[in-house]
Amino acid sequence: MAESLLLPLVRGVAGEAIGTLVQTVTRMCGLDDDRETLERHLLAIECKLVNVEERSQTNGYIKSWMVKLKAAAYKADDVLDDFEYEGLRRKAQIGESTSRKVLGYVTCRSPLLFRFAMSRKLKAVLNKIKELVKEMNRFGLVDSVTREEPQLPWRQTLSKLDESTDIFGRDDDKERVVKLLLEQQHQQKVHVLPIFGMGGLGKTTLAKMVYNDQKVQQHFQLKMWHCVSDNFDVSAILKSIIKLANGTCDQADSIQILQKKLDEVIGRKRFFLILDDVWNDEKRMWEDELKPLLCCVGGQGSVIVVTCRSKQVASIMATVKPHELAFLSEEDSWELFSNKNLAMV
Repeated sequence: MAESLLLPLVRGVAGEAIGTLVQTVTRMCGLDDDRETLERHLLAIECKLVNVEERSQTNGYIKSWMVKLKAAAYKADDVLDDFEYEGLRRKAQIGESTSRKVLGYVTCRSPLLFRFAMSRKLKAVLNKIKELVKEMNRFGLVDSVTREEPQLPWRQTLSKLDESTDIFGRDDDKERVVKLLLEQQHQQKVHVLPIFGMGGLGKTTLAKMVYNDQKVQQHFQLKMWHCVSDNFDVSAILKSIIKLANGTCDQADSIQILQKKLDEVIGRKRFFLILDDVWNDEKRMWEDELKPLLCCVGGQGSVIVVTCRSKQVASIMATVKPHELAFLSEEDSWELFSNKNLAMV
């Protein structure tokens, strides 16, 4: 039956999404977060498709869902093929003369035009996959017998900056953010600075650059990094921060106990906290639950930096003007791509 090809199809598209060439082009286009989200959703579906065919024989709704998923997977495959083809085309240009490369770069195959066109295509297929995943989770459409298998971990990031990786076009952004952080030194309240922009533009990389800046390291008494991702759980965030500040906590600790421990480990220290990859757009969860806990500790000049894609998330959490991350310039984009491809040769 047609559905019998669904699992290998999804597995193949997920594998294509993690291909080196696809990752290189999506990163250069500022779309790598969307690519990564697509990858995670496909892997989550793959984990639950093991025994779905048997249920589709007697459940018309599941069979209909599988048909929609198959169509969406083929569309995702086409989009990823476009990225791969573009990567191969540009890689071939590396050996051409500089004048021909620059001419081709700004005329018939402009990266800006490609970036915007592919952004629409990728977001369209990603939104469709997201809808199908929500439907899958809401109605238990593909509930596998392997329930005991652990959930895939959410995306995690680290504060360490890979010194072997060249970073292009973000020095000015770093200097502006660092200057703003240091200017808060006499402020009594904990301020929140969001860095927001389209997925893949380098928000996490910029945050790492700021976090590891020598002036920042010397200015703050306590520095912490927590990747929030899709899991905006107040208790989990508090426990992570307490541990990062060299405290301890138990799984069963209540919010009241965590608040007390947070005050004990941070006290009046001037702290710098990065909450990376925040997706939560529920104002109540921030205003009523997490903000009162994080902003009532720490000494003068304490700052929280938040990275997020959404301008709405940035506006909800900001206490100072958010820093919007723009696209790389044409020159920096070409330099980045050339550097990536030369490294692959």
